[in-house]
Amino acid sequence: MASRPIAILDHVGKTYQMGPVRVDALVEINLVFEAGEYVSVMGPSGCGKSTLLNLLGCLDRPSTGRYVLGGVDVSQMNDDELSEIRGARLGFIFQSYNLIQQLTVLENIEVPLFYQGTPPEMSREIAAEYARRVGLGDRLKHKPFELSGGQQQRVGIARALVNDPLVLLADEPTGNLDSHSGAEILELFEALHEQGKTIILVTHDDDIAKRSSRVIRLRDGQMESDMRHG
Repeated sequence: MASRPIAILDHVGKTYQMGPVRVDALVEINLVFEAGEYVSVMGPSGCGKSTLLNLLGCLDRPSTGRYVLGGVDVSQMNDDELSEIRGARLGFIFQSYNLIQQLTVLENIEVPLFYQGTPPEMSREIAAEYARRVGLGDRLKHKPFELSGGQQQRVGIARALVNDPLVLLADEPTGNLDSHSGAEILELFEALHEQGKTIILVTHDDDIAKRSSRVIRLRDGQMESDMRHG
């Protein structure tokens, strides 16, 4: 399935200045993600997983090196340009779902389309289709508090998919779920992978990582290993 680079980190470093203290969160990271890969990122707390995900998600910029996403160097883009890239090219799935409690399932899924300026009627049609794809076609008018955790995460996945992003970025997506709901979400990720979606998932769970086709391990901000399997 891997065929072309969709994201490239070239000698990427990220440094934070905490008062007089300099913290190297990432050091000389070189990674190439191919279209259609399903990748898990692992490592102990403080190893740089979240920093890496923030850089891949254009929520932050590297201090050194280059980040090329979909053939475009986004390393030095300003905040407005990065925001545009996030809306058009990236889908985010969060541990805590990050749904808007006052909105229905349909409206939550529509949010990215609203920011892209999609006409309302078309937006509703697209959102309803993605709700059906994640098994929530009969829950369109429900609010998040009327759903189980697994159903809320499905809304989050549909919202992440609705703009047909280049990359899906997931941060501990089953962390708040029971084992049964978590397994259902992982099955959904596997189905998306089979459909050709590029997925980069941060997890601390070896069993979850084993379900992906590639596992990257970080330690102290550096690459410890990068293994493909399956």
